[in-house]
Amino acid sequence: MSTIQDFSGYNPTWCPGCGDFGIGISIKQALVQLGLDPSGVGVVFGIGCSGNMNDFLNAYAIHSLHGRAIPSAIGMRLANHKLPILAVVGDGDCYGEGGNHLLHACRGNHDITVIVHDNGVYGLTTGQVAPTAQKGFKSKSTPAGIIETPINPLSFAITSGATFVAQSFAGDAMHLVSMIKAGITHKGFSLVNVLQPCVTFNKINTYQYYLQHIYKLPADYDKNDFTSAVNKSLEINDEKFPLGIIYEGNRPSFESQLPQIGEQTLIEKERFVNFDKLEKSFI
Repeated sequence: MSTIQDFSGYNPTWCPGCGDFGIGISIKQALVQLGLDPSGVGVVFGIGCSGNMNDFLNAYAIHSLHGRAIPSAIGMRLANHKLPILAVVGDGDCYGEGGNHLLHACRGNHDITVIVHDNGVYGLTTGQVAPTAQKGFKSKSTPAGIIETPINPLSFAITSGATFVAQSFAGDAMHLVSMIKAGITHKGFSLVNVLQPCVTFNKINTYQYYLQHIYKLPADYDKNDFTSAVNKSLEINDEKFPLGIIYEGNRPSFESQLPQIGEQTLIEKERFVNFDKLEKSFI
């Protein structure tokens, strides 16, 4: 049985009080509770403060290019669809540079779990606005305040075809663990958007702010109702942040529809290695 220590790498270098600590320990705890070990899970990290977790989490892991964690995770999943695959990314990394990849991963229903550190800023590059920043947010890149309205990651994912969309809060590790576990065990594309205070560069969306604006979905909420899920997701436009599984649908995942990997993973198949013979066939 694996432990938290088995999944622990170097000591984190995040700012004291950063919400990333809550996300990091929640991911490790979820993996332990699912009975996984570092050699039994694949993780792709984006660029940014969230991506620095590449040094702090033991797993089969790679540090991808900025915005490209999702296609890398999809490649890992297609190569070995028996291995749970996570993408750990930031809101700028995923909703900004990687927005196109997110869209097509949702519509394809690729069976990966994407965990987003949503703090409204590019923390590693000293606090420029991210796509989830509120209109008017002032930063080094927008000293007069951002002009655009924020992206709504929940409604974006639901309407793009994701079959599991959840939201949690970095200050509630127990809830976050349950959302990550549910996302990993779901068969299809899973998005877990984590409200994560940046204590250094975001003085608006603080722990206190979220404690005043978050609420947990009631027990009788119907997570399988598409229309209700879209309506619920739109509440964040009014600074109301529902926590829980916003939507869970049921349709075939991408790889479940590929006959090429119906019986074997790609890594188990015999590889073509006789390149000399192939080259001669063209002469």
